[in-house]
Amino acid sequence: MDQRRLLMHQAMLADRPRVIAYDRALEGAVRGGVVADVGAGTLALSLLALRHGAEHVYAIEADPQTAAVAAAVAERNDLKGRLTIVQGDAREVRLPRQADVVVSEMMGNLGPEEQMMEILGAFTRRNLARGGRVVPKRLLTHLVPIEFDREGWGLWSDDYFGFRLDAVQESAAPEAQLCFFQRPPRMLGAPVTLADHRPGGARPVRRTRRSMTIDRPGRLHAVAGYFTAALTDGISLTNMPSYSGCNWAVWVWPLRHTSVSVGDELRVEVRPPDDVRQVTDWRLDCALRKGK
Repeated sequence: MDQRRLLMHQAMLADRPRVIAYDRALEGAVRGGVVADVGAGTLALSLLALRHGAEHVYAIEADPQTAAVAAAVAERNDLKGRLTIVQGDAREVRLPRQADVVVSEMMGNLGPEEQMMEILGAFTRRNLARGGRVVPKRLLTHLVPIEFDREGWGLWSDDYFGFRLDAVQESAAPEAQLCFFQRPPRMLGAPVTLADHRPGGARPVRRTRRSMTIDRPGRLHAVAGYFTAALTDGISLTNMPSYSGCNWAVWVWPLRHTSVSVGDELRVEVRPPDDVRQVTDWRLDCALRKGK
């Protein structure tokens, strides 16, 4: 198995809030029957489904090396007859039995860049039983204007122990950053929804415009992009703000530090790249309109 892929799975399993949220969601969703784990990786969610009473789990994994590791995990746990590894593209897989529950965790840092909901839509059309459940049932991507709390892009200020570091802003390239917050940023306005995806109804994010109204005065440092995944009713996951052990970063578009007042309007145009999986290649064009 590729070392980078192994380290990625290691980070995901170490993310306790992520694992616990899925464990709770599957506890409520699984009522015996068949579960399909799409993008199964090293079987973390498949094992949780079995823990909560799944009669049989189909673990679908596109990467052959990862599927081989998953097979070794299944053998080591003596899961023959209870779990079947299906190596292939989930969009083309047809299971021998329809699934009562389909579960997946393929959220990117922004949410949609791994195209989870599009993949789940194609998979569930073929393989979800009537009345079946999908976890997560909804994936939202948000944008919000922020002021950093003396970290990240917010460090380049005009007050560093009485000295100025703001000249650094002039040499930075206009491109996205990925940030793990040590301290929650200050939101200067209400988040706006960039994308609202559900299985079977997800479309790729296109070039689009959004507007954010400043409702707290402060120093505008950046626009942050993040996701909220509604796993089941009452159980959700988000990467904003960062939490201890979070394996997702927050997508950040730095701006020249600017004082803003209540009523100012930040207008943005979102420009996804041709390869939406390259999250740092997503672009924003921003314009601030001062209120009266």
